[in-house]
Amino acid sequence: MKRLQDKVTIITGGSGGIGKETARLFLDEGALVVLVDIDQSALDQAAAELGGGDTLLTVAADVSREEDVRHYVQSTLDHFGKPDVFFNNAGIEGRVAPLIEQSIADFDRVMAVNVRGVFLGMKYVLAEMMKARSGSIINMSSVAGLSGSPGVAPYVTSKHAVVGMTKSAALEAAVAQVRVNSVHPSPINTRMMRSLEEGFDPGHAEQAKAMLEQKIPLGHYGESLDVASMVLFLASDESRFITGAQFRIDGGMGAAM
Repeated sequence: MKRLQDKVTIITGGSGGIGKETARLFLDEGALVVLVDIDQSALDQAAAELGGGDTLLTVAADVSREEDVRHYVQSTLDHFGKPDVFFNNAGIEGRVAPLIEQSIADFDRVMAVNVRGVFLGMKYVLAEMMKARSGSIINMSSVAGLSGSPGVAPYVTSKHAVVGMTKSAALEAAVAQVRVNSVHPSPINTRMMRSLEEGFDPGHAEQAKAMLEQKIPLGHYGESLDVASMVLFLASDESRFITGAQFRIDGGMGAAM
C-alpha cells in the first residue's frame, strides 16, 4: 500500500518549485491531488509535467481572496470528496529593503498572501476535516519564521504569524483528531531564492548565494524534494501523534541558535 493511497490532497502554490515537487511525490504515493495557483497557464504546464491524469485537478485561485478559497475547496469536494491533506504552501517573498523603506502596499501584499491566504485556507479546509474527524494540515513557514533576518521584515513577520496560527489551529482541531504542523525551510533552490539573491546584492546574485550558503552548516541550499519529503511524512499516518509542531528543513541552521 502506498503511503497516501487515495488521500485527497490540496496543494496551494502548486505550480512553484516546492509545490510541484510535493505534488509529484504525493502522486507517486497514490494521492489524489488538487493543485492550486493564481496562474492557470502555469498550472497547465505543471499538470503536463506531472502527468497525473484523472488523479490530478488544477484550480486557478488567488489564495488571499475568500471567494477564491471557497472555490478551490468546493472544487475539491465536487471532484474528489473531502480533503485528507492540505499543504498550505502559497507564499511570496516581497521586496528586499530596510524596514524604514518598505511601503504599506509592499507590507500589505505580503500579509495578504502569506498570512490571510494561510488563514483562509485553514478556515475552509479545516471545517471539512473537522466534520470528518480526520486530516493533516501542513503550513509553509520558513527559518525566517523562527528568527529575524534583515531586509525582509514583511516576509519575516508573515512567517512568524504562520507559527502562531499553526499552534492555535492545532489546539482547536485536536478534539476532532485533525493535525496541524508547520515546516521551516532554509534557502531552497527555487525561483524565490533567485529573486532574493538579486534583491540582497543587485547585479551580484551569485555572491549573495555564496554568502547565504556560508550560513548553512551543510554548506549548500536545500532542494524542493527535501521539503516535499518532510511534508509527505507529516501528511502520512506515520506522523499521526504529531501536531502543533515546527519542523526545520535547514541544513543545520537551527543548531547554531
